[in-house]
Amino acid sequence: MAWNPEALPDLSGRTFAVTGGNAGIGYFACEQLAAAGAHVVLLGRSPERLRTALAALRAQVACAEVSTIPLDLADLDSVGRAAGELVRRGRIDALIENAGVTAPGRVRRTTAQGFELAMGTNHLGHFALTALAMPVLTASAARVVPMGSLITRLRPFDVDDLQSRRSYSDFRSYAQSKHAVQSFGFELDRRLRAAGSPVRSVLAQPGFSLDRRTPDRPGISTRVPAFGLLAPLFQGKDHGAWPAVRAAVDPAAEGGSYFGPARLGAGRPVPGTAPAADRDPDRARRLWTVSEELTGVPFPVGE
Repeated sequence: MAWNPEALPDLSGRTFAVTGGNAGIGYFACEQLAAAGAHVVLLGRSPERLRTALAALRAQVACAEVSTIPLDLADLDSVGRAAGELVRRGRIDALIENAGVTAPGRVRRTTAQGFELAMGTNHLGHFALTALAMPVLTASAARVVPMGSLITRLRPFDVDDLQSRRSYSDFRSYAQSKHAVQSFGFELDRRLRAAGSPVRSVLAQPGFSLDRRTPDRPGISTRVPAFGLLAPLFQGKDHGAWPAVRAAVDPAAEGGSYFGPARLGAGRPVPGTAPAADRDPDRARRLWTVSEELTGVPFPVGE
């Protein structure tokens, strides 16, 4: 049966955690999951934006079951606290790793631990969060949903310059971080399978998802008129959430799958193929080792 993103299965009794759930694609993933009956945990950096997202969700979904956890992925201390709270929840059916820095800036900036901002936030923060939350993910036979990007088709992956020390631009830095996210996602699933873990890693990429095609939500988004002949190539952030939601809840989705829009940048969520560099096991093993060394967080796969 074809997957219908507008008619999700009943998710009553299930819990989904979404990083960056207070804005953009992450918010709409939360809204769609809550509308299907799930309890949704929004993880975000700003308490004010979390409150705004809660209000928007409750306005759209009557009796939405929703809670929040503070999380700043650019600070591993915050990551550790958030992971501890996730573990204390006792059940997480999927962790959707959506949050990220898309425009790290013209000048190279760093996180609290001194990592390049995009790599430290988008990959290393999520790497540590996943590792530290593994006890509850394993107990729940959960899915991890790393969120990739089409930018990985436009720039190569230089695993020997993860933190853009040799060459920096905001575009290159963001592309590097999303290559790392996708490489990690595939390697995670390989290691989970090898360990006999019930956890699965299922990847997603949101296509070209723009604010100007996104439905109005007070404090979250304001729709403006679509533009010209290129409009069919783009979609709103509500549709950009579809691949991640399918990766998290489709019972037929297999570990190591990669979901994205049918027309690459827009459309219903379908299985796709990531760039070869991100599916390369040798490159992924190197990334994994460096990620453990940089974060100081050993990854307890299968424990």
